[in-house]
Amino acid sequence: MAVVVVPYSDEWPGQFERVAAELGRALEGIPVLAIEHVGSTSVPGLAAKPVIDIDVVVDRAHVDGAIRALVAAGYMHRGDLGVTDRESMAAPDDDPSRNVYVCVEGTLHLRNHLAVRSILRDRDDLRDRYGAIKTEIALDPAIGIETYLALKSPVLQEVLALSDLTDAEKRAIFALNTSF
Repeated sequence: MAVVVVPYSDEWPGQFERVAAELGRALEGIPVLAIEHVGSTSVPGLAAKPVIDIDVVVDRAHVDGAIRALVAAGYMHRGDLGVTDRESMAAPDDDPSRNVYVCVEGTLHLRNHLAVRSILRDRDDLRDRYGAIKTEIALDPAIGIETYLALKSPVLQEVLALSDLTDAEKRAIFALNTSF
């Protein structure tokens, strides 16, 4: 299936806010630490796949409760999809298209998402280069999501070089993104 990358949309922050409010209602009674808009749609001006990425952050003790609450709200639990301490939840609809993850606070996956978002929001040069590479990769209709992730990983490593992640953590992220 071809990867679609589109120019940044001013609608994405509002879409996130609406879904975050819905998630907050669904998770009432669960001690949620944060609901974070992550991924490329969270960076103003960055070309992206038109899918809102959302990390629901909880303490480890509340992961199961958060999953149960989201299932009760119509989400489908898809497991960790190979990423420890991140549980994938398939949305009950595509309005908007979104990926929702229940993430354990402080874990590498979450810190990676927050670091990339922060750096790309602060560095227009990296944001623009990252967007250009993603757009170029997506021009090839034969490119699937795994190849797309692998081909954009070198630029992500440049972004992460500016983060406070350790070298071992950066290698682990690169390996995850290129191990298909």
